[in-house]
Amino acid sequence: MSNLFTRLLKERAYLLADGALGTNLFSMGLQTGDAPELWNIDHPERIADLCQQFIDAGSDILLTNSFGGTRYRLKLHNAENRVTELNHAAAQIVKQKADACERDIVVAGSMGPTGEIFEPTGTLTYNDAYAAFKEQAEALKEGGADVLWIETISASEEAKVAYDAAVSTGLPVVYTMSIDTNGRTMMGVTPAELVQLGTQFEQPPSACGTNCGIGASEVVAAIMNMKIAAEQNQIDPVLVAKANCGIPEYVDGKIVYSGTPELMAQYARLVADAGARIIGGCCGTTPSHIAAMRDALDGYQPGPKPDLSILEQTLGEVTSGAKAQLGGDLSVAGGSLSGAARERRSRRGARRSS
Repeated sequence: MSNLFTRLLKERAYLLADGALGTNLFSMGLQTGDAPELWNIDHPERIADLCQQFIDAGSDILLTNSFGGTRYRLKLHNAENRVTELNHAAAQIVKQKADACERDIVVAGSMGPTGEIFEPTGTLTYNDAYAAFKEQAEALKEGGADVLWIETISASEEAKVAYDAAVSTGLPVVYTMSIDTNGRTMMGVTPAELVQLGTQFEQPPSACGTNCGIGASEVVAAIMNMKIAAEQNQIDPVLVAKANCGIPEYVDGKIVYSGTPELMAQYARLVADAGARIIGGCCGTTPSHIAAMRDALDGYQPGPKPDLSILEQTLGEVTSGAKAQLGGDLSVAGGSLSGAARERRSRRGARRSS
């Protein structure tokens, strides 16, 4: 049998992912400091309800409630011995909703960072991290995941070990990193390096990209940089974009995200123009935002790559680091921009001067 995720990628121009889990669960009663994964057992009906809301909004891909599902993250809640139970339940909740839906819904097993630092700076070893990720990955597969979805990673070494563990299950694997520090991840990985990382794996990823970060404009810029880097390296990865819904702000003692459904609809089209084929939202993104994105993408024919000025006018400012990369500092292996990329830049410059 063919895998649902890989089949849909072949059949469709875009796949719409879901929105936020954590921030939506807070609105459903989750308290600061609680482990969302415990709700897979304690309040499965609430997780199922949120899944159904995203299905009704038009999502093609639903991530499981297992972001912090490794033994390292669950240890903070005295649940390190419940990895299999909690991850299996996370996948089962989504699978049951997917199976009940008349259209195809992909179950994506979410795997977030361990929260630990690797040797030599920290104490986490490759073998220990591999064992933790493999334990989680196998439970998600057994629960019904169609694809394993490594997300919000900052360090290349953690992305690689998580990928190695996930791909050992035989499922397709996606990895995304958070570009949140002046055009780089917290650990210094650029969008170009993120794309190049996939070429180092023994088995190529089904998709790669970015999630979370510091706003929709930065995610679009990161995808633009990934696309140029892919051209440099003569590869054509499926790119993933899951942007936060605007910028977080404190309002009446609570974190509120500034993005409107209209803004996220504009983001969906701009990031499609930039080259993303899997598009969704991260922190702050509600089913209402996803519904607006669905409407924006249905039947949409991608336009030219976004101009930086239009991007900033529409979605907000882009960091200086991301701008510098768009200016040409995208070398992965010491090379320069491809001829096609140089030609596009020349045409853009000619349009600005005309």
